[in-house]
Amino acid sequence: MAAFPIIVLLVAFVSSGAVLADDRDHPVVASLIEAALESALEERSVALGKPASALFSTLDAKAWFYADRGFAPAWDRNERLQRLVSALEGLEQDGLEPDLYGLAELRSRAAGEVQGVDAVACTDLLATRAYLNALLHLALGRLDPAQVDPIWRSGRAPALDSQRLRVIMLAGKMVDDPEGAIQRVRPDFRQYQDLRRAYARLAAQEQPADLPQIPKGPLLREGMSDPRVPLLRQRLAASPATQAEPMPAESVHDSVYDAELFEAVKAFQHAHHLQVDGIVGPETLAALNVPFADRLAQIRVNLERLRWLAREKEDNLVLVDIAGAEISYFRAGTVVWSARTQVGRPSRPTPRLRSEITHLTFNPTWTVPPTILRNDKLPSIREDIGYLERNRLRVLDYAGNRLDPKEIDWDNPSGFMLRQDPGPDNALGRVAIRFPNPFLVYLHDTPSQRHFAADRRALSSGCVRVERPMELVDLLMADGSDAGPDHAGRLVAEDRTRNFHLARPVPILLAYWTVDADADGNVRFRPDIYRSDERVARALAEQTVAARSPPGLCSRLAAVSP
Repeated sequence: MAAFPIIVLLVAFVSSGAVLADDRDHPVVASLIEAALESALEERSVALGKPASALFSTLDAKAWFYADRGFAPAWDRNERLQRLVSALEGLEQDGLEPDLYGLAELRSRAAGEVQGVDAVACTDLLATRAYLNALLHLALGRLDPAQVDPIWRSGRAPALDSQRLRVIMLAGKMVDDPEGAIQRVRPDFRQYQDLRRAYARLAAQEQPADLPQIPKGPLLREGMSDPRVPLLRQRLAASPATQAEPMPAESVHDSVYDAELFEAVKAFQHAHHLQVDGIVGPETLAALNVPFADRLAQIRVNLERLRWLAREKEDNLVLVDIAGAEISYFRAGTVVWSARTQVGRPSRPTPRLRSEITHLTFNPTWTVPPTILRNDKLPSIREDIGYLERNRLRVLDYAGNRLDPKEIDWDNPSGFMLRQDPGPDNALGRVAIRFPNPFLVYLHDTPSQRHFAADRRALSSGCVRVERPMELVDLLMADGSDAGPDHAGRLVAEDRTRNFHLARPVPILLAYWTVDADADGNVRFRPDIYRSDERVARALAEQTVAARSPPGLCSRLAAVSP
């Protein structure tokens, strides 16, 4: 029985909340809650092989919550429980299932009279569990991203315990206004709010009946007549991305691929990052055949990802949206610049990471990374050694001394590196933007400008190619240094390699999510280029199944009842 006095003492140092006199109307209930929680904590200590007092560092949410209020019941006034149930019902718009919070059970208890101290204590524990879980899920995410979708950081990870503690303390102060508490912790940045509104709209509308799959066949083009066209119309009308207008009754069974349908297909392709040509080929066909329910599940996966992102985001930040192949510059929480990017292909993915931009390299040389050397360069050199001169690639030893390419055994190469001189055709273009990471990736300019026009831009070997990079450089130098507005242009004009260090490093986040929405509710589904949606969806489903099991605390009340 030693763990809880320690927790109560520690709570006294971090909380100024006082227990109200009318919260002490149920001293027997309070003692039952305390004993049940202590029993659970001691059971965990045995299972983990740690003393119960040491488990305080894991911030057991219910222990903190009740210790702060002297273990008095929080939901013994029925109007509080009713307000909690109402607030929890709204979480479906965040893609959070009612099963996670035992909503049906709480709704039943709120509708009837709870009799007896055991039942009052059990109701209180169930309600608190739901309340705290809801707030923690919204503020920090349901899952631990380190287990399912890890991100590398240049510094220490955010102190999760302190973030949890802030949420728990807020919960204690706002038991009379659970909806207000939910509003306070819900991520407030644009990506989350827009996708949440879009999901709420889609989840509320009548789900389309299961439609037959559009069969494979010849490419569908404007002007063709094909028996699959009526099904194509139905699939487009049921798509969550197109918000299509109802098809005129006379056209529903029309098998002619007309101009109206051509425009609808192009809108669908744009919303799925497909080539916008109005031709229904294999990729467009596959996207059309995804069931509506699967698209809703994909949005739920990405609402969870964006809750993780909320933990990482800062007011001033460079954010690379990997799956969308886009980059944004946030200043004071507002996007002040954005552009397209080219990111890593599936075989050489761009890593998820959090770091700080520390310096810029103007007119950079490019030292060919080992993977690119092995897989891309060596086959071309073996075929024609003149490839080196045409691409201004020098052969150097590891000390930087120049070697004669003709003396290298290109069938069994070792002891050298390839370096490309600065210039307009250099793979890194005019500037490279550097930040610490173990993957040897960075942002950079590129001579391959034509690829920015493509709808799918997973083309690089892991680094991020940036459209209009000098505009980004100007922002970085303005916020990260005291250099004048023309300084970057002068460094480029020197035509020699120069490093420029930022006096004030700028945070950068490379993140991954596969669904986005705009302020008007239009949804865009990106390709899951790194095949990670299924992994996150599976973890969410497993957690939901586990949440259906009784929490266990109520069953302990019988053992500790007087």
